[in-house]
Amino acid sequence: MADIKRLPTQFSYSAAVAAGDFVFLSFHRGWGDGFTAQFHDTFARLTKTLAEFDLTLADLVQVQIRFRNVADVAVYEQLFKQYFEKDKFPARSGGSSEFYDADCLVMISGIAYRGHHGRDDA
Repeated sequence: MADIKRLPTQFSYSAAVAAGDFVFLSFHRGWGDGFTAQFHDTFARLTKTLAEFDLTLADLVQVQIRFRNVADVAVYEQLFKQYFEKDKFPARSGGSSEFYDADCLVMISGIAYRGHHGRDDA
């Protein structure tokens, strides 16, 4: 049986958990002034987390995006395209949400597939 690898946070959740062929990413948020800056920083943080498992954004098979303002949907649609090859997008769902942190404008979670990397267990 494969080991489970966790990337702990200071809170009561892991930033990511690898189990078998999948890595489950908890909500990542970015920092910066405005939605665009936070969106790019969120993707930088996702990229860093994925690298802990020798993965890239191309390994994402599903993402969930939550944003504070519905008006940002058109913006995130354009920004999202910058991170993936044409027609190689992960499955995606999204919606608006009021976050606990008042300055948070976007959060992203997801699932990455690592079975095709010839990984060791863990």
